Amino acid sequence: MDKLVVNHSMNLKGEIRVSGAKNAALPIVCASLLTADELVLTNVPQLKDIYTLEKLLGGMGVQVNFKNDVMKFNASNVTNLVAPYELVKTMRASVLVLGPLVARFGYAEVSLPGGCAIGARPVDQHIKGLEAMGAEISIDHGYIKAKATRLKGAHIIMDMVTVTGTENLLMAAVLAEGKTILENSAREPEVTDLAHCLNKMGAKISGIGTDTLVIEGVDFLHGATHDIVADRIEAGTFAIAAAITQGDLTLTRARPDTMGAIIEKLQKAGAVITEGSDYLRVVMNSRPKAVDLTTLPYPAFPTDMQAQFMTRNCVADGVARMKETIFENRYMHVPELCRMGANIDVDGNIALVHGVEQLYGAEVMATDLRASASLVLAGMYAEGQTTVDRIYHLDRGYEHIEDKLNNVGANIIRIKG
Repeated sequence: MDKLVVNHSMNLKGEIRVSGAKNAALPIVCASLLTADELVLTNVPQLKDIYTLEKLLGGMGVQVNFKNDVMKFNASNVTNLVAPYELVKTMRASVLVLGPLVARFGYAEVSLPGGCAIGARPVDQHIKGLEAMGAEISIDHGYIKAKATRLKGAHIIMDMVTVTGTENLLMAAVLAEGKTILENSAREPEVTDLAHCLNKMGAKISGIGTDTLVIEGVDFLHGATHDIVADRIEAGTFAIAAAITQGDLTLTRARPDTMGAIIEKLQKAGAVITEGSDYLRVVMNSRPKAVDLTTLPYPAFPTDMQAQFMTRNCVADGVARMKETIFENRYMHVPELCRMGANIDVDGNIALVHGVEQLYGAEVMATDLRASASLVLAGMYAEGQTTVDRIYHLDRGYEHIEDKLNNVGANIIRIKG
């Protein structure tokens, strides 16, 4: 199992190119099932989750060509409509094949994804929406089995904001007969990117970027070429790297228009930020200030940035109150940060972070994707050497993170397991 050895690395300076967003690429890759024509995606990150989905689609009969950051798909000869447990259990986003399979082929058999380290994340809203569109759904031996001659448009009000639920129902609705209205939809930029891609393929979606999506069903979709939106979470992670190390980083190909809440919190912490349509520069000349935050659905502060921002608060001047409202078990990085000298009190979903002037290198263990990133950030600030174990989590969502950070002055070594 690979490890990262992170050495004390302050004053990072230079440029980092932001990769395409994993959470945008995954549903759009699944959208390739909606057409018999070729779908070409550019700016696709080379990540473990992408390779897992490539394997899943390949097993269904989709021809996939992935070279550099370009993926080409041909789903004209799909022969298998089953997403097996062996793959779905490793990546919850595999459930996103459910909507496209039912919409185009009238049948799908997808393993229930179960829980994950940071919370249960049920799929009840996916099932409720598909049933509203006329699908017959049963749960049999751990699999969702869905069938429909053709889905029908429906007015669906989701009980909670769910990103993957919105994406699954959106992909199902584009080939349904008639109009579908999705209320209380997720507004994340990754959902918006999927909608734009679907419209390029011939879908008729309006209300993009709002919490009410209106979809006029069409008989078929055609091929298209689409550039995956920049990863706002990766960009936010590197922005915090600049803040923690009192550095000066310019993030090229970033999309500041998707990062409003992150930028606002960094500015309150004392960072000087310059932004353009496709770049973000973050400069920190002094110890950051403690900043309170609450995680909420977009456009509020994202749960996927909570762990990284907690690390920043760990070394800030003052005390910060952090509240996690999205996932019930997303403070598993706290004991690891405390091993490095952080001072954090947790009570339920509230974390009180008392800033300290110094962290110290230690052997720590990654518990999930974003927790992994928070420990790498802490390791750069810490005195001495930090070893981050179980970084397969990190490789699920960050493309060559140690190379990108080393290119701007970090000292991080990957040890192959």
